[in-house]
Amino acid sequence: MPHQELIYPINEIFQSIQGEGYFTGQPAIFIRLQGCDVGCSWCDTRHTWVVDPAREVVSAQILDRSSNSDCWASMTTEQLCKSLRDLGYTARHVVLTGGEPCQYDLRPLSRALLEQGYQVQIETSGTTEILADAGCWVTLSPKIGMKGGYTILDSALLRAQEIKHPVAMEKHIHDLDHLLARCQHGAGKVICLQPISQQRRATELAMRICIERNWRLSVQMHKYLNVD
Repeated sequence: MPHQELIYPINEIFQSIQGEGYFTGQPAIFIRLQGCDVGCSWCDTRHTWVVDPAREVVSAQILDRSSNSDCWASMTTEQLCKSLRDLGYTARHVVLTGGEPCQYDLRPLSRALLEQGYQVQIETSGTTEILADAGCWVTLSPKIGMKGGYTILDSALLRAQEIKHPVAMEKHIHDLDHLLARCQHGAGKVICLQPISQQRRATELAMRICIERNWRLSVQMHKYLNVD
């Protein structure tokens, strides 16, 4: 049987600055995939949760734009790579985000991007098997005790180079400690604490723990700058 090319549901493609985690400040192209059933209570991209057939649009409507629309377009790896060239983007760092991008087999897309000289970062909750080229940088932002009822996979913990943990209270630090105990206490990984919703108490807690443990603070710079 002939190989059937994978089709990805794409919510938006745009160029900006990475505002979170290890690559904060890095010019980046964001490819946001539609679909997520984790149910994060503080999610700021809820419009990406459902892949509604009635909301499918042509790809021209999701290119070079960032919005809070639940519209999406079907695109192949070849179409996505061509779109990046046609848009004339200068960033060489591509972020595959969502939604939950790892609901899909990212191996064809990530491999093609790497072959074209891009650095590829995947942002995932760690609740789904990560199917991506070994050359990708995986940022795991663990979502513990969310509505979807998923657990963080051991394979995702081992695969991730970076763990970017959302923090609002001491309980979230304890949750992270339990998680890190499953992967040699995070040995060799970049650990970032990210205050939820820029709350002052959360920020102060994250700063204190980062200083105590020599971890990194991720402050969602793009929200402070009011850019996408």
